[in-house]
Amino acid sequence: MLVVTGMKSFQEVNLYRMWDVPARISLDSFITAWFGSESQGFRGLQHNFWNSVRLAVPGTLLSALLGSMNGYVLARWKFRGADAVFALLLFGMFIPYQSILIPLVRVLSAVGLYGSIPGLIVTHVVYGLPITTLIFRNYYATVPGELVEAARIDGAGMLGIYRRIIFPISMPGFAVVMIWQFTSIWNDFLFGVIVTPRPAVQPIMVALNNLAGSYIVEWNVQMAGALLAALPTMILYIVLGRYFMRGLLAGSLKG
Repeated sequence: MLVVTGMKSFQEVNLYRMWDVPARISLDSFITAWFGSESQGFRGLQHNFWNSVRLAVPGTLLSALLGSMNGYVLARWKFRGADAVFALLLFGMFIPYQSILIPLVRVLSAVGLYGSIPGLIVTHVVYGLPITTLIFRNYYATVPGELVEAARIDGAGMLGIYRRIIFPISMPGFAVVMIWQFTSIWNDFLFGVIVTPRPAVQPIMVALNNLAGSYIVEWNVQMAGALLAALPTMILYIVLGRYFMRGLLAGSLKG
């Protein structure tokens, strides 16, 4: 539907013939969605696309790395109150986004990050820690304890064991977490529209909502824009899909 409608002209768009092949294949809708149209009064998605790249890539990497460290400590280095800390972290998954918007804006404003991409990165990293910690903790729980004990006997400390033993065998877990987090961050709308009110720094999903013109909605341009916005996550699943399944089967979501 996205491809067929995106290749049609505005005159061909019709609800009753939406599956019909376009009379003349054209990429004008994709060009308009990407670069914008002054006559229709909307910005293109080009700048916001790169905003999302600058948001999703560091946000995903930081979430995965911090979740891996949390999961490693909670799974392999038990301390007093570890179960309570883990329960509190998991509780973060059940806090609705809408309930923390006002304190979120106040905190980001206080530290000078409101209205910026770094502010969005911090938001997604913090909100992603519960699920990434859960995935890695359950993944590391399947690692044989003999490996850790052997490293301890050889004199390796907490960081040494993580760097030399745990991290190299974590790639399936990282694949699961990175696909999950990248998709979540890339597709987010609520945090994007609240934390970055200025169009110049908004991510692509917010810009996609603003793609409609002032007086009419060019559905061919909307469909083309939706396809452009969906391409990165589609490519990610195609490239890392087998690693995602391997990570699931390895037990990263069990328990």
